[in-house]
Amino acid sequence: QVQLVESGGGLVQAGGSLRLSCAASGRTFSHYAMGWFRQAPGKEREFLATITWSGATTYYADSIKGRFTISRDNAKNTVYLQMNSLKPEDTAVYTCAARDGPTAQAANKYDYWGRGTQVTVSS
Repeated sequence: QVQLVESGGGLVQAGGSLRLSCAASGRTFSHYAMGWFRQAPGKEREFLATITWSGATTYYADSIKGRFTISRDNAKNTVYLQMNSLKPEDTAVYTCAARDGPTAQAANKYDYWGRGTQVTVSS
């Protein structure tokens, strides 16, 4: 089992930045590929970014490419999502997920999920 807890969400003005953290506990964090997703009210869950277990390779959704950066620190059992140039349409609940396998964009490929953290971007 892997437990995931997100933090770092909040209210920010358009154009601002936030860094989300996802702290993992339980089984060896470094064995897992990690992903970030978000879900806005009335919308489906959206893939944002994923990172390999080593951190060497990352993949991003086109909607956030160039603005968001995923990274991880295996010594701290934590994965991050740095979000810059935030827009009101980035408002959503942001959730991290762990996958015991290669990186993936499909949510149903992930084995463990956090509860999410709310990000609200005001115009």
